[in-house]
Amino acid sequence: MTWEAMGLVVGVASVAGFVSGFAGFGTALVAAGLWLNVLPAAVVPPLVAVCAAAAQAIGVLHVRRAFRWDRAWPYLAGAALGVPLGVMALDLASPKVLLLVVGVFLILYCLVQVTGLGRWRVGPWGGRKADSLVGLGGGVLGGFAGLSGPLPLIWLQLRGGASEVQRATYQPFNLVVLTAASLGMAMAGRIDGEVLVFLALCLPATVLGAWAGARSYRLVDEAMFRAVVLGLLGVSGLALLIRSF
Repeated sequence: MTWEAMGLVVGVASVAGFVSGFAGFGTALVAAGLWLNVLPAAVVPPLVAVCAAAAQAIGVLHVRRAFRWDRAWPYLAGAALGVPLGVMALDLASPKVLLLVVGVFLILYCLVQVTGLGRWRVGPWGGRKADSLVGLGGGVLGGFAGLSGPLPLIWLQLRGGASEVQRATYQPFNLVVLTAASLGMAMAGRIDGEVLVFLALCLPATVLGAWAGARSYRLVDEAMFRAVVLGLLGVSGLALLIRSF
């Protein structure tokens, strides 16, 4: 790997951590697409999962007072089943399938946000069973590619309520799922020496970025920041689709 590529990998880790610290999610969404363009596909899921878990640990400290167990447990119950399924799917998937799945997911997520689906409301429809199914889906995506955040985030937006309460639900969920996914990948032998080298480079940058993002949460124009992030995610998703074909 060239010095330029290595600098890009570490820079992406820092930006992804900042996004997570600012928005409460996004490490995997920002990092996965870009890292998959410069790193071996097999390295990216464990690298994303561990870095995302570290970023969430920083973010959870800022929402711990608004956390409510009665809101969070259905999502975590679903994730308990979803994470092992995602890890098993990762063992069966080829690198091209991984590129395709992550690329499609990034584009769909951008479309959901741009079209305003996140502003629709379903209220309490489906109850805790629906929350558990969403947690299951988030767990599968977390175990497969470290992408545990967007699905519960979109669902909580559909549920409605204060943004601080939503954040205090999906951030602890992300932390638990991504930690479990990291452990599952380690047990499956996916965190090898090559991954550890990149973790040594990326983890400090991710943590510092998450810390800066959390401190900037109330200082940056959220609408403009969201537009920039969505644009970056859309470009990354398109690049991955092109590579997968």
